[in-house]
Amino acid sequence: MADVKYFTKEALEKLKKQLDHLTRVERPGISNQIAEARDKGDLSENAEYDAAKEAQGMLEMKIAKLQQKISKARIIDESKIDTSKVYLYGTVTIKNMDKGVQMKYTLVNESEADLKKGKISVDSPIARGLLGHEIGDEVEIEVPAGKLPFKIIDIQY
Repeated sequence: MADVKYFTKEALEKLKKQLDHLTRVERPGISNQIAEARDKGDLSENAEYDAAKEAQGMLEMKIAKLQQKISKARIIDESKIDTSKVYLYGTVTIKNMDKGVQMKYTLVNESEADLKKGKISVDSPIARGLLGHEIGDEVEIEVPAGKLPFKIIDIQY
């Protein structure tokens, strides 16, 4: 069960709401578009029908991916996290030892990642390199540009 992904309760609820919207609002809307296009006659030369069928296929793919993600989701028990180390949903302040620049990131599940908000995927090279380490640890992390040395300055949960 290596595909298990951990979410906060709020993040999992957001995924479930998104799935509900796709199945209860968007799916019927596309079905209506297909029906309207079908009513216009010859399907072999009906661009509206083709576009609606393609949109339906894309929507069904989105729905299937979300259903799979939700089926493998587990809610993380934040009370059992060792707060002295870097783990999922921790906010870690690190210092690039080469450039002296400090950065602050929250390690989140891939679907919640948003670099503009300082949220990086736990599957990213930097996050993987930080996982399990404590304040004061110096780690070398392999990134596309090569190996970079970082020092963990702070961890918050």
